[in-house]
Amino acid sequence: MIIQPYSNFCGRVRRREFIHQLGGGFTSLALTGLLSKEGFFANAAAAQVGANPLAPREPQLPAKAKSCIFLFMYGGPSQVDTFDYKPKLYPLDGKTIPIKTFGRGGKKKEGRVVGPKWKFQQHGQCGKYVSELFPNVATCVDDIAFVHSMIADSPIHGSAMLMMNSGSLISGKPSLGSWLNYGLGSVNDNLPGYVVMLDKTGGPISGAKNWSSGYMPASYQGVVFRAKGDPILNLADKNGMNRVQQRSLLDYLGDVNHAHLQGREDHSDLSARIASYELAYRMQANAPEAIDIDSEPEHIKAMYGMDQPRTEDFGRKCLLARRLVERGVRFIQVYSGGAHNDDNWDAHGDLVKNHTFHAGNTDKAIAGLLKDLKQRGLLDETLVVWGGEFGRQPTAEYAAGTGRDHNSYGFTMWMAGGGIKGGVSYGETDELGGQAVVNRTEVKNLHATILHQMGLEPDNLKFFYNGLDQKLVGVEGAEPIRDIIL
Repeated sequence: MIIQPYSNFCGRVRRREFIHQLGGGFTSLALTGLLSKEGFFANAAAAQVGANPLAPREPQLPAKAKSCIFLFMYGGPSQVDTFDYKPKLYPLDGKTIPIKTFGRGGKKKEGRVVGPKWKFQQHGQCGKYVSELFPNVATCVDDIAFVHSMIADSPIHGSAMLMMNSGSLISGKPSLGSWLNYGLGSVNDNLPGYVVMLDKTGGPISGAKNWSSGYMPASYQGVVFRAKGDPILNLADKNGMNRVQQRSLLDYLGDVNHAHLQGREDHSDLSARIASYELAYRMQANAPEAIDIDSEPEHIKAMYGMDQPRTEDFGRKCLLARRLVERGVRFIQVYSGGAHNDDNWDAHGDLVKNHTFHAGNTDKAIAGLLKDLKQRGLLDETLVVWGGEFGRQPTAEYAAGTGRDHNSYGFTMWMAGGGIKGGVSYGETDELGGQAVVNRTEVKNLHATILHQMGLEPDNLKFFYNGLDQKLVGVEGAEPIRDIIL
């Protein structure tokens, strides 16, 4: 358990927190020796006011991965048109059959089948079937573990996005990257520990709630990076102020803020603000170098698809993700898909047009990232995650057209590197790909797997808030997907 100072209201400890603290105090002396042996207090020092909140901390478990790159396909890719091969769907194309579905169009008991629009072929030594949509990712299947039995709690974009990013259907909770920053800190003092790169058409629904630190200090929230131009908006020096003048101003502000902090040691917002000023100052000198992709060899750029206009943008983001991993950034999330339906994977109307466009924009870059990490010896210590907030139904949403409605009953995500087995498939959906029927896997199990591979024990990564020990995986806890772990 990671210890965090109790919050304060008008100079007084809240009643529930006082009871919690008092009740635990009687037994704390007897338990300290026992609990410390299990690592429960390993990160207590980092929670003290005045310490760097992003200081690197020892993992709770042997860590397989040092960093995580989450490739988020916003809108919901169709599992049966990408990685979940369902041959029985092809002959049913256009036929209306009894089938229970629940999506944007509500609950239905029958639907018109939309057969897969692309052929599947076997690839790699594992013989994994992959759609023609991903010819480049298909060459990497022996390094990938496919989870075909994912289920989500909501078929609605906003709540499903929050669930995938923060483990909760409602906003205000810390995101996955914030939990990793809180639990492990950052090994780079000059860059954020948590970076987000959005689609060029804009951010996803709910925006910054998806990379918020919630009730944790602001130091743990995600920082939006741009792959071109200034990496972070409003970071450049203003009004001709040079570095010496800026350092002098920050020192003065630091003295004033620390003086104000005396006697208010539990004021985490102020502590976080002081730390953010210092990090911003350091990033002015270091962030431009981190995104200097022009210094990369041409053959590396081409590996990511940066030599083609269509694939240049996502390729640039994936290459930047690799550069950030090399510099110790803990969690990087790269979005494919913007706010509008035409700009993301939300294929309600023309599935062929939608998925051809988005898969074509991302396929080469994703494969390039995996291969580049591997050739540099970084894939073993970098966990790569691919997927959206849910999948899509095997049936059409409308009377005409090829589009599919949302599907949270069964969909596919995959993981590679970071101590994950390659060339394996876990779980199954039914013969039509509509519902998970074997090894049903909840979002919290995915989160538990990521935490575990990064060296954090899912059930013992806690933050005391509102009278409770909060956890990313929920109060009931969750097991990692152990069958895909090396």
